[in-house]
Amino acid sequence: MRAAVLCYHSINIHGNQHENNDHVALAEDLRLIHSLGLRIRPLHELVDALDGKADVAGPCVALSFDDGSWFDWHDLAHPTCGIQRSFANILSDFEDRTGQPAPATSFVIASPQARATLDRTCMIGKDWWGDEWWMPATRTGRIAIENHSWDHQHETLPHIASGLPGGTFANVLDHAAADIQIRQASAYIDALLPQRRTRLFAYPYGESNDYLVNEYLPGFRHEHGLDAAFGTHPEPVTRNSSRWLLGRYVCGHHWSGTDSLRLLLKDAIGPV
Repeated sequence: MRAAVLCYHSINIHGNQHENNDHVALAEDLRLIHSLGLRIRPLHELVDALDGKADVAGPCVALSFDDGSWFDWHDLAHPTCGIQRSFANILSDFEDRTGQPAPATSFVIASPQARATLDRTCMIGKDWWGDEWWMPATRTGRIAIENHSWDHQHETLPHIASGLPGGTFANVLDHAAADIQIRQASAYIDALLPQRRTRLFAYPYGESNDYLVNEYLPGFRHEHGLDAAFGTHPEPVTRNSSRWLLGRYVCGHHWSGTDSLRLLLKDAIGPV
């Protein structure tokens, strides 16, 4: 197994070109991935392959979305860039066109209070950061919902649940803070989506530390119930990867067009 896990943010809309709009980027990237003959696998299968519970042979791609807004699920009118095709509908369009599924995982911020504030501080206060879409998204089988922490330790929040300074996740250095940001988030998501359980975590800001990677996540697995965690360091997932610090490539940071994505995939998973 050798997989390139790609990461997109649905609130990244600053124009209508690949380099400034993750919706445009996702649609164009899917066409490239299909033209290269690469299969798109769910993140859960990659993690199961680490335990030998799934057979993921050959090079492949996996899709992930961070922060989990309504733009993941529903077409919305951006105030300056116009109607944006949702990530879910872009995946549906791809499947209709090619006959190939394009499963994805959306890592969501759990706290409804934090999301309500972030809706004003990071978007335009239109209630685009709700959780009502999580259930219908899960039911389609097209987008899985997973854990992106309780409140992201986000720097624009007036109060962060852990009591730690915002703007970084690297300062989550003890069991109490980790439980708030990780275990509490999984519990909230599981309560809203009881037909499945939270298995995966994505570090906010892509930031981890030795305590989370080497102590809390592996040592208290019986408590938090997670199976793996993803960062944003640019390396492929293989059977030799650390399950608590799996790599991902971030759109707009590690590539900014289909030409650069083609080169990235060649470097990550071999000639395609």
